[in-house]
Amino acid sequence: MKVLIVVDGVRDWPLDIPGVTVVPARAYLTEPAWGEDRGARVFNLCKSYRYQTLGYYVSLLAEARGHKPLPRTHTLEDLHSRGLVRLLTQDLDEAIQRSLAPIRSERFELSIYFGRNVASRHGRLSRQLFNLIQAPLLRAQFERQGEQWQLMGVRPIAASDIPPQHMEFVVEAATEYFSGRRPAVRRRVATRYDLAILHDPADPEPPSNPRAMRKFEKAALAVGLEPRLITRADFGRLAEFDALFIRDTTFADHYTYRFSRRAEAEGLVVIDDPDSILKCNNKVYLAEVLARHNLPTPRTLLVHRDNVARIVPELGLPCVLKQPDSSFSVGVTKAQAEDELLARVGALLEKSELIIAQEWLPTEFDWRVGVLDRRVLFVCRYYMAPGHWQIVKHGVGRRGYVEGPTVAVAADEAPPEVVRLGLRAANLIGDGFYGVDIKQSGGRLAIIEINDNPNVDAGNEDGVLKDALYREVMAVFLRRIEARKHGTAHGGPQ
Repeated sequence: MKVLIVVDGVRDWPLDIPGVTVVPARAYLTEPAWGEDRGARVFNLCKSYRYQTLGYYVSLLAEARGHKPLPRTHTLEDLHSRGLVRLLTQDLDEAIQRSLAPIRSERFELSIYFGRNVASRHGRLSRQLFNLIQAPLLRAQFERQGEQWQLMGVRPIAASDIPPQHMEFVVEAATEYFSGRRPAVRRRVATRYDLAILHDPADPEPPSNPRAMRKFEKAALAVGLEPRLITRADFGRLAEFDALFIRDTTFADHYTYRFSRRAEAEGLVVIDDPDSILKCNNKVYLAEVLARHNLPTPRTLLVHRDNVARIVPELGLPCVLKQPDSSFSVGVTKAQAEDELLARVGALLEKSELIIAQEWLPTEFDWRVGVLDRRVLFVCRYYMAPGHWQIVKHGVGRRGYVEGPTVAVAADEAPPEVVRLGLRAANLIGDGFYGVDIKQSGGRLAIIEINDNPNVDAGNEDGVLKDALYREVMAVFLRRIEARKHGTAHGGPQ
């Protein structure tokens, strides 16, 4: 298995380890050859893992390519939330006090290299922190408060931050880790049957309208779950529940992700899980994973500052530009002329190192295939907003937006190739709740995107199944809670 260390520049990793290839981050992201070895293990040692930096995209695209990155994308999000780090490490007090007892100073920093520290007495604490926050190079900060040590935070460090006197030890720790020995991560198990439904009462475009929310509550009661509507103010209550159902608009760098991540850490059944939120909310990841599995899409170009000139020759005009975390038609724009294209690409690249450009495929409607637990739940036709090229037109109307009509279609009456393609695409993400948008132009099918947390509005998506749609969603929660309670698998990862 090929081992890759990805750094901002090759001088950032001055260590020589046999069998390990050092790759500059921009080369890993933009040169196709690095994506060809599906079994590669990628150790991301970039200087920054912040959202939409090169380091962020290294882990994101490594997952899309079937590589095994360390850290994974959800770990990057965890590292930027002090509250989540404290939640994940709250059971380490005994190890912290034992490890740091001989230290007389008021503050202490613990460097963790592939799960190890240069001082053997900190070995257990280093392994436990690494089990919970799997990043190759970490530094934990502790402060003495009274007679007790407290963990104040954990942050990743770059290869260039390794003190020279630690270099030899890091080579030893990395070589041992590359040999395949790694610690396991503990999981907590939920024991009760209470369902939290996260929503935002002030959201003008919620994933479910009020009537649908009432139907979800009724369906939960029918299968034996006690539903409770919660909002972002209820973050501290998550441990009270057995499951979390997110009916709030999700984003990666957002409180909805933090709810999902904390619920998963608490052992709750979560729909949608944090991995699904991260993957579906980033168009760069989706473009890579769909291309890897040879699924049809519009002609697509991953755009960075060095290849803008390729857009028009490869995609033509007009073309569609997408910021990586666009959703609900926001952050998606159509460029008609080259000067307009250059201006809009420049603006998008100010926010993200990579963006997506796609050929424009005009259609009267988009298909959406709703998938839950790796099975088709509903199929709809989403028509374009009147006089507009998208399903939703923002900045108009009494509500601030206008959308086209939604028509539910029985799954066995929809084109079979559309249903099969939607199911296949959703299953690349996981076993959560997804909506796959597909354009059909003549005999050509093209996947536009895969959405986590798809819309379920009373009168729209439930047009065929009616109340049975809501009961099926709640039945999935019940099966998964029971499976966790009895220690059995439910048929897919959480």
